Amino acid sequence: MTALHAGEEPAEHWRFARYLQALEAVAEADEAGLVAAVLRDQDATVADSAVGRHLDRRAADLLTDSRFTAWAQTLAEVIADRDFLARRLREWTLLRTIAQGKPWVAEELISASDWCQRVAATTQIVPSPEALTLLAERGRTHRIRDAASRQLRHRDQAS
Repeated sequence: MTALHAGEEPAEHWRFARYLQALEAVAEADEAGLVAAVLRDQDATVADSAVGRHLDRRAADLLTDSRFTAWAQTLAEVIADRDFLARRLREWTLLRTIAQGKPWVAEELISASDWCQRVAATTQIVPSPEALTLLAERGRTHRIRDAASRQLRHRDQAS
């Protein structure tokens, strides 16, 4: 338990906020080193949460950028021993593949996390009617299946 004085935030909250600020401002050349440093925090939850937010922000920003692949390969090495982060990066890579219209494996999307399926079903990131149809039929949750069905209906009405 963290000791607090009146009006103070717990130390882990302060570190988390500082990590987010540093990760948002980091130069590309220094990113892998900073991510590695954050992951050395004594509180794995703080470290994983900060890096996870950073990973989501950067992946979304780079999703259609040619730099995505090199960035993902570099980060994959740094986060390799963090199961949640490694899976999240793999799922961003899957979303990128689908968004680019490149070949993808249906089972990868069906076995993806609720988060990944929800992103694919509820955002414009994944324009693939095949992916949306798959999620409408076999998405993990009712919410995902409904969202994918709505996206498909919306696309049909727009064309």
